[in-house]
Amino acid sequence: MNRLQLLLLLLATCTLGAQVQRWIYLREEFEDGDGWKKRWVQSKHQPDYGQFQLSAGKFYEHIERDKGLQTTEDAKFYALSTRFKPFSNENETLVVQFSVKHEQGIDCGGGYVKLFPATLNQEDMHSESEYYIMFGPDICGFGNNIVQVILQYQGKYHTNNKTIKCRINKDTHLYTLIIHPNATYAVKIDNEQVTSGELEGDWDFLPPRKIKDPYARKPRKWDERLQIEDPEDKKPTDWEDFEFIPDPDAKKPDDWNEAIDGEWEGPLIPNLKYKGQWKPRIIDNPNYQGEWIHPEIDNPEYKPDPTLGHYYNISVLGLDLWQDVEKQWRELYEEMEKRRQEEEAKKKKEKEKEREDDIWGLHTEDDEEDEGEVEEEPEDERQMKEADGGKAFLGKNGAVHVDQKDEL
Repeated sequence: MNRLQLLLLLLATCTLGAQVQRWIYLREEFEDGDGWKKRWVQSKHQPDYGQFQLSAGKFYEHIERDKGLQTTEDAKFYALSTRFKPFSNENETLVVQFSVKHEQGIDCGGGYVKLFPATLNQEDMHSESEYYIMFGPDICGFGNNIVQVILQYQGKYHTNNKTIKCRINKDTHLYTLIIHPNATYAVKIDNEQVTSGELEGDWDFLPPRKIKDPYARKPRKWDERLQIEDPEDKKPTDWEDFEFIPDPDAKKPDDWNEAIDGEWEGPLIPNLKYKGQWKPRIIDNPNYQGEWIHPEIDNPEYKPDPTLGHYYNISVLGLDLWQDVEKQWRELYEEMEKRRQEEEAKKKKEKEKEREDDIWGLHTEDDEEDEGEVEEEPEDERQMKEADGGKAFLGKNGAVHVDQKDEL
């Protein structure tokens, strides 16, 4: 189960001295029991959305302080959001921070949040609703565990070019995204910085600053060979490079008839003087010019944008989730794999027995007929193939897919 505790901060630097002031636009710690239901809105975009509950999970430090939103049903979409005073992060530092606990050790699921503009209709929120930022852990498939940082720019969504690994154990982890007004950012997990950089460099918002010169061509005689065969090296005259030679002692049989038997050729014997295939020695290329690098020029389509990472009327935080039951598919796959290995071991043992029977003359015609039969595909494997087409993972525009019951 996944449990989320949410804390959204906007940090502003005061112009008087070095003092830093902080404005907290959303702080949700679920400390008032069912009071959260008045602040959070369930979407009605589709009638069968899953329901959240308030829970500290199966293990916790404090049963009240550790409570958070928790999903309750498998194979369900979830769409829940809360509204706060609209603000812009222009000239300010934006901090999005929340904790997640994957209590069941999921195979496929996510625990990220979305920031929406004030224009969002919360009762109609769904996976294709326009959002500004999507941030948080995404686990989907074996070995595929990343922190998603998707930012909107001019109506399009861009994923971070770096691979940021998330935590995949059952403990609670704190995820933090910081976007500075100078278009730099940082991602922290458990208050430890795991990556940072420039928005322009780590997202494909803008065309590249430089492009390859379309008129530049590598010179025809440019030599990139680091080493070459020595043109001065010659094969010794006594070098024997024939592995087999005609037997000098072999004689054509007296009764050999070339008209009937063809031209007689003596048998071959190993050449005792054979030295292997001769090759000239390798030397450094005296004409080596290095790897040719395509010259670059300024991209005429590139224009810097000082507004990267600036968003206006940020006013809603939403949970747009899909909870998958992939654990069942994984268990079925593991069971199929176990049976496949057992079948292979059984067939190997039967073949070994057949070879022993052949040696002792015990192999029968019935055995040969049995070998020609085609084994029918196991029932559970057919079910796996039929059901596999119905699996769902990451939804369009960032819908989260969560395996099992996830506590948020």
